[in-house]
Amino acid sequence: MGTGYSSDRKISGSLAGGIGSRAIAMVLAAGFLSVQAAMATDLPEGDASRGEKLFSACAGCHQVGEGAQNKVGPHLDGLIGRTAGSVAGFKYSSAMRAAGEAGMTWTAANIAEYLEKPREFIPGNRMSYRGMPRAKDRADLVSWLKQISQETPGQAGATAEVVAAPGFADVVMQIEGDPEYGEYLAGECVTCHQASGHADGIPSIVGLPKKYFLTALFEYKNNVRTNEVMKLRVQNLTNEELAALAAYFENLEPQ
Repeated sequence: MGTGYSSDRKISGSLAGGIGSRAIAMVLAAGFLSVQAAMATDLPEGDASRGEKLFSACAGCHQVGEGAQNKVGPHLDGLIGRTAGSVAGFKYSSAMRAAGEAGMTWTAANIAEYLEKPREFIPGNRMSYRGMPRAKDRADLVSWLKQISQETPGQAGATAEVVAAPGFADVVMQIEGDPEYGEYLAGECVTCHQASGHADGIPSIVGLPKKYFLTALFEYKNNVRTNEVMKLRVQNLTNEELAALAAYFENLEPQ
């Protein structure tokens, strides 16, 4: 995009072997602050109506607009001008928190750059999305986000409600899960989902709210969701085991 940030990306590669993701994020964010003003003029005006359709790729993890709340990812209301890693009640990676602590704020231009390759932009962040390669798509999506995210503020610290199947909420949601037992059961989970909360094409489940976690597993058990590996993994889990897994992963802090 001609912003100078490509040099920061090279920094991440040279440092990755010697320091942790939090330190890398601090270095990148510090360098990034010096080019934010220049980036602000580099993003072309996008087609917001087309951007709304592109948001379908984001809607599984994020809410935006009236009543938006935290889901697998933080709500996106008030995104433009927001400090990175600052939404109350959401468990961010240490890398994203460090970027915010270093002074990074979200602008239309840096959001577009982030969307191109999220894991390169802030190494160690939890977003599993691999990226949106077309500059036109990114400009359109950011144009819509800029418009919609200012309309109605999200609910600080709130987590979106989910509606589970009748009977399931009454039985499983109210079971007090045993986190230690959940850690024992999580051996199979962490072969794909990293316990650190990092994501590599597979969504992070670290810190996932209990209701989302349990509802997702219930949907796999009942063929609402179609991932065959997940269906096999959860098919024979008891309600107590589901509750234990939910308690374990909800209480984990991302690294």
